[in-house]
Amino acid sequence: SDVYKRQKWQRAEDWCRYRPFERRLGEFKFWHGCTRAISIALFCTCFSMLNVPVFWPILLMYFIILFGMTMKKQIAHMIKHKYVPWSASKAKPGVAGGPPPKDDK
Repeated sequence: SDVYKRQKWQRAEDWCRYRPFERRLGEFKFWHGCTRAISIALFCTCFSMLNVPVFWPILLMYFIILFGMTMKKQIAHMIKHKYVPWSASKAKPGVAGGPPPKDDK
């Protein structure tokens, strides 16, 4: 019985222990990737055979699809955590339940 209580307390203590935020992509790796991409792009501008014409409507559709897929993921994440910034039911200043209005003195 005493061992069980100690284990239960240890699990609760582990859950409350501070864990620092760890990024999925470190800052050095981010800057290294950006620098590498820009270097390759500048190198490719030196060769005329790499000058490929791009049909702008296809590029626009690609951008819209990519943007939509990214925002769908972000909006789903916000809804999951009950944060919807454009909600009509969001509390307004001065209304019951909302933050009090600021005094400009």
